[in-house]
Amino acid sequence: MERNEILKTVDHTLLAQTAVREEIRVICDDAIAYGTASVCIPPSFIKRAKEYVGDKMKLCTVIGFPNGYSTSAVKEFETKNALVNGADEIDMVVNLGDIKEGRDDKIIEEIRLLKKACGDRILKVIVETCLLTEEEKIRMCRAVTDAGADFIKTSTGFSTGGATFEDVELFKKHVGEGVKIKAAGGIASFDDAERFLSLGADRLGTSRLIKIMKEE
Repeated sequence: MERNEILKTVDHTLLAQTAVREEIRVICDDAIAYGTASVCIPPSFIKRAKEYVGDKMKLCTVIGFPNGYSTSAVKEFETKNALVNGADEIDMVVNLGDIKEGRDDKIIEEIRLLKKACGDRILKVIVETCLLTEEEKIRMCRAVTDAGADFIKTSTGFSTGGATFEDVELFKKHVGEGVKIKAAGGIASFDDAERFLSLGADRLGTSRLIKIMKEE
């Protein structure tokens, strides 16, 4: 697979707590130059980034990030605020305690609430696979499908692990028709990226692939 084709699947990501405006500007420039799917940046930068990139690049941001335990009302407000500020795609974190307690109906209700806020804009649901059992991952495939989200996403990149090939394979077996897969966290090479895509991922959350391109 050609590198430029792989880069078209990338959400070029900068979510570091210490990120500053100049770094956001650079990753926006790089995303445009290399033709990535989007840039994924903190909500506080979305308005300024939209003013900077206009329609040259899709802007993705994160909601309930990284722990997922904000209330649904707070996540709904965050989502609507991000969209007003110019976000094109939303990556939300589910409440992991609800997964552990088997409260799938509550999770589905929350995802539906945020999908309603998003309308025709893309909603990705982060389930933080490194903290889940296989049974819980399968349940979340069903929940994300039932709730009508656009993507299930492996990881925040802020917990104990990122995307694994096994998790993407598992998702591919258990998500419903129309639900896409985003692998995120720890994708460090084009070989790994190509394998994730071959296993069924549709999007990749990473910053390292463009760093590789710039260093060569």
